[in-house]
Amino acid sequence: MIPVTSFAGKTVAVFGLGGSGLASCHALKAGGAEVIAADDNADNVAKAAQAGFVTADLRTMSWASFAALVLAPGVPLTHPAPHWSVLKAREAGCEVIGDIELFCRERRRHAPDAPFVAITGTNGKSTTTALIAHLTKVAGYDTQMGGNIGTAILSLEPPRMGRVHVIEMSSYQIDLTPSLDPSVGILLNVSEDHIDRHGTIAHYAAVKERLVAGVQAGGTAIVGVDDGFCRDIADRLDRAGKKVERISVKNPLASGIYVEHGNIVRAAGGARSEVAALGGIGSLRGQHNAQNAACAAAAALAMGIGLDVLQNGLRSFPGLAHRMEQVGRRGNVLFVNDSKGTNADATAHALSSFADIFWIAGGKPKAGGITSLTGSFPRIRKAYLIGEAAQEFSGTLGTVAHEISQTLDVAVEHAARDAEVSGLADAVVLLSPACASFDQYRNFEIRGTKFRELVQALPGVKPVV
Repeated sequence: MIPVTSFAGKTVAVFGLGGSGLASCHALKAGGAEVIAADDNADNVAKAAQAGFVTADLRTMSWASFAALVLAPGVPLTHPAPHWSVLKAREAGCEVIGDIELFCRERRRHAPDAPFVAITGTNGKSTTTALIAHLTKVAGYDTQMGGNIGTAILSLEPPRMGRVHVIEMSSYQIDLTPSLDPSVGILLNVSEDHIDRHGTIAHYAAVKERLVAGVQAGGTAIVGVDDGFCRDIADRLDRAGKKVERISVKNPLASGIYVEHGNIVRAAGGARSEVAALGGIGSLRGQHNAQNAACAAAAALAMGIGLDVLQNGLRSFPGLAHRMEQVGRRGNVLFVNDSKGTNADATAHALSSFADIFWIAGGKPKAGGITSLTGSFPRIRKAYLIGEAAQEFSGTLGTVAHEISQTLDVAVEHAARDAEVSGLADAVVLLSPACASFDQYRNFEIRGTKFRELVQALPGVKPVV
């Protein structure tokens, strides 16, 4: 835990008592603050009370004594309308911040030069965060990983030299971190997302920009420049005097890091040098993972990690569970769990990564279905459709070979059988549903875990080494 000493002797309201909110309560209390905990959910309030915190209805309290409102990232700050607690805080002139802001203040107080890598983007945040954490561990750092990827930042160990914090940040978290100042900031990409919480794509992009704009003096801002928003952001950072490392997986760069023919290449001062090779690394297959790897490599270089260590780290990266996770092989057939592919855009990355696919898809459908995936249909040898979306997807697939399997266990059995007898040299049974999970499973993790269990129970399936 990271004790929050910056509010010692003061009273702080904490609203939103899920994982990060409760961790904030513990960290503030450990640092000497008085905490008043609140939530709209009575069960969460009860858990906080059981943990020993003072709870109250903040609507009925005087805000004059509060030094700050620490808001959970899931609570609306601006759109579609500010939460009532935010309005109360603003009326009282009370700052509204999040748990990562508390971390930043502690780092500046106690270890301002301790390495802090912050990662954001519309897509690829979690894989890039996990990859950077893996690379820093391989390089010998005491690595603390958290934030949006799962572990609340204040539940990690405190900043100190030799210890790196690798933190995934959503736009919601950035919004609540006004003094965000990583030593390495990464913006992977920007595309339309979370407009309900930010109002416009322009405002959403501006929030993302703040992560790299806030990089501390002497730090490095790493920006993927394969979309227009990020190209403009990189140019603005340049004009502001920031050290900017541009990343592309689509085009060579005169200055920056790009991916060409499966290699990560660095260009600077008219010279070009190879940084690392991605060929044969199954956990980093596909153009989207090439961008993740290039950004992670740029972060490693910014931290002084050597090329040999970097290459070894890339090759030993196991990947994230449920994201293009290789869960087994039987003869010529590779089984891939991409249960995190909960919409068509995410599934497009998976389909583009293989040539001969026995595709398991379906679940609770989302707007647009799979009509945007028609360009990938020639890669599909057969589809196995499950859940509520089965009939809709059947209509979209048309003449593409498919069956309505209804359930995941039937789909796995039939796909494994058909892939094995296909005679294809690199057949892939791919779970990438292009759907939400909660028609048959509570979340994508449970769905992916079930797929893994079903695959590994098949006779002759071996782990992927």
